Amino acid sequence: MHSGQTIAQNSGAADSFFNQLKVHCGRSYEGRIISGGRDGDGFTGERLVMQVLSCKENTVKIPFYVGNNRSRTWVFTRNNHRISLKHIHRHEDGSDDAITLYGGTASNSGTSSLQFFPADAYTCNLLPAACTNVWWVTVSDTSFTYNLRRVGSERVFSVLFDLTRPVEMKGTPWGWKEDE
Repeated sequence: MHSGQTIAQNSGAADSFFNQLKVHCGRSYEGRIISGGRDGDGFTGERLVMQVLSCKENTVKIPFYVGNNRSRTWVFTRNNHRISLKHIHRHEDGSDDAITLYGGTASNSGTSSLQFFPADAYTCNLLPAACTNVWWVTVSDTSFTYNLRRVGSERVFSVLFDLTRPVEMKGTPWGWKEDE
């Protein structure tokens, strides 16, 4: 196979993954912790909902609600057949949290169902302990998973969302800004 064909096929994987996210725009799904949950972590025992709220040509924004906490939004951005994942965190009054916009960009085009996001330089400077974080997201016809692993530690966290059962979710995250 010619190397140009391989590159074209691989770059299509990231675009396919991104387009699979967009299919769910306007829908919300309930999730459950499948790894790493523990009492007192702020997640365990709470209703977990992802809301695919905004889908633009190259950006998909997915608020992640934890009980009544509407502080988190995952932002997937496609650029040059690579996808980045950033985490927006806001306070209830809508102001930015001091720890926001961390994440990373896929180091390759991944697959149509799986993307890895190693922590970027901004994340390392903002949160030195998170410098070894790797996030990965999977998407299929039936499920979406959000995963975090802090390499070199026991830190792992995974949430599985059932894409076959949309749930009702009204409202937006704290400080929602459509055009940021």
